[in-house]
Amino acid sequence: MLNLAKKKSDNPTQSVTKKAKVQPMRLLSYGQATSIPVAISSLVSATAASLCFLIMLANYGATSSIARYTQGMSLIQLQDGSTAVGSFANPNERSNEVIKNFVANSMIKIFTWNGLIRSEENGRIIETIDKGTPIKSDNAGKKLIPTSVWKATFALSEEKDFRASFLQKLAETIPDGILNGKGTVTLITNHLSAPRKLEDGKWEVDMVANLVTFDAERSQSRGVEFNKTVTVRAIDVPQNLPKINDITQDIYKAKAQGLEIVQIVDLDLGRKKK
Repeated sequence: MLNLAKKKSDNPTQSVTKKAKVQPMRLLSYGQATSIPVAISSLVSATAASLCFLIMLANYGATSSIARYTQGMSLIQLQDGSTAVGSFANPNERSNEVIKNFVANSMIKIFTWNGLIRSEENGRIIETIDKGTPIKSDNAGKKLIPTSVWKATFALSEEKDFRASFLQKLAETIPDGILNGKGTVTLITNHLSAPRKLEDGKWEVDMVANLVTFDAERSQSRGVEFNKTVTVRAIDVPQNLPKINDITQDIYKAKAQGLEIVQIVDLDLGRKKK
């Protein structure tokens, strides 16, 4: 009995092996097995990450499309507080529409004559009698021209006394009865050509128009051809400083588009057709 018990105790490894649990065979597996909750959590995380990645791709595509559409564009606040979308350009570049609008508006204001001053107060247009602005003329002495016309001529260049000499000729042209209410003259533009670039920051525009003269009662009118070639150039937009006097504001308004007129000559329609 003693020998038998001793024999059993001499082989302890065999006893432990029999009691150990049999591990299942894992085919082509490496490392420790992962529990089911951890696997589900990993799968959910991977799915969420994939969705986030897809959303990021969609946002990138939409942002890229918007960026291509608005490339070079910026939101600009205008002097009156309103906003507009602008685009970046060379300091000496102006779009065709800006040039044409500047020429049309400037010429209409310069060559529309009447004896009234229009101003705005509390959203209402108020008309007052225009006393005129005196201009010295070599041929006609001192003459009065409509104040609105004098303000509009700030769109002309001061270089080589272009504006001063133009005002003298204009004073000789405007009928005396305009400021006395004996008639009005209006410029009606019929056609403006696309601007032709002469050099960097300089263009010319052909204008086909009529000067229409009305009598005091506006019952009769008479029109004459007024066809001109207007040359403009790019300038720095003047700074709109705090209002010192009315003249500073008039200059700013006339040159706010960064352009000025440097020449006005008769349009040679025959030459343009060749």
